[in-house]
Amino acid sequence: MTLAASVSLSAGEARRIALRAQGFLGAPDRRGGGTPGGARGRVRGVLRHLGAVQLDTISVLARSHELIPYARLGAVGRPAVESAYWSDRHAFEYWSHAACILPIEEWPHFAFRRRARRARGHRWHVLQDKERSTRAVLDRLRADGPLTSTELGGAKNGGEWFEWSETKIAVEWLLDTGEVVCAERRGWKRVYDLPERAVPDALLHDDLDDRECLRRLVALAGRSLGVGTRADIADYHRLKGEQVDAVIADSGLVPVEVEGWGKPAWADPAALATVPRGRHRTTLLSPFDSLVWDRPRTERIFDFTHRLEAYVPKPKRIHGYFAMPLLADGRLQGRVDPAREGTTLVARQLSLTTLKAARPMAEALREAAGWVGCDAVRVERAGSAEQAAAVTAELAAH
Repeated sequence: MTLAASVSLSAGEARRIALRAQGFLGAPDRRGGGTPGGARGRVRGVLRHLGAVQLDTISVLARSHELIPYARLGAVGRPAVESAYWSDRHAFEYWSHAACILPIEEWPHFAFRRRARRARGHRWHVLQDKERSTRAVLDRLRADGPLTSTELGGAKNGGEWFEWSETKIAVEWLLDTGEVVCAERRGWKRVYDLPERAVPDALLHDDLDDRECLRRLVALAGRSLGVGTRADIADYHRLKGEQVDAVIADSGLVPVEVEGWGKPAWADPAALATVPRGRHRTTLLSPFDSLVWDRPRTERIFDFTHRLEAYVPKPKRIHGYFAMPLLADGRLQGRVDPAREGTTLVARQLSLTTLKAARPMAEALREAAGWVGCDAVRVERAGSAEQAAAVTAELAAH
């Protein structure tokens, strides 16, 4: 049963709450929770603040998990980003919104998912000899780990490119069920290890029942979103709607009504305690950024439709292979499909919601260029000649 909302928010208030919750408005606490300061500590603070950072194979300016802290912190060094994630047993990779980097303290709260995978008994890849294959992987890791699937014996079976070897299926099954942990990516390959080496002793347990795991993840999603509908909250860690329903009353989130949403919503009480104020970040966003990864929520909050076109045939693309939304003044004001040619950042395709967005687009392109080591920016195509000219003029003026 949904409780009656006691707080009403305008659409603008909800948008600002969401921006602050995601680290784009004001100065949220980006400290690393007791970790050393500097860039690495700030990146760890972002990870804890968001609760999950999605991984993806596509790399244009950088990989998505690097773009996430960049979008919030500015030109933080990329080596510091990798070190922040993967050193000192600070994080692990597991299935959340998708394959995500997660703060290590959340290991116990994904016990419900590990149990569910174990109960299912297999992945979509089926092992020919589960007992023998999994034992062989665990023995190797115990003796020689941590190891990649290549080091374990190879990820492919020699057939089609997508056909996994028995070893790869075995180690991924063990990852699903928690008998193996991915606590690092090396050259984009997962590095597998035993839980007793990768997870601190105090966290290495599956003692929490499903309800407590779900209650925690719903509360975390609400905190990271600031305010959200049932579907928003479920999508953050890819829970089922009925799982959210079962624990929402005990999550600490409070019912709210948001202008124009037309659906019940819940908010983090801390997000309602103070009015969101401060400077808006101007930046380019990865399509996998948690601010925009939920496309229906993005449309509802920002009145902005965005789709990843990397897997759309090139002739059918509208905005480009890896179009990155432009966030400026708390709104999504355009998008750009970037590429690098030597030391030039090329805007292969860009579009603006208004010509006034030319200046923030130029600002975001200049900052991104400097971050990836480019010293020039060139606009190749735009939604109109006026847009191309406006952005080019802003780039030349600074």
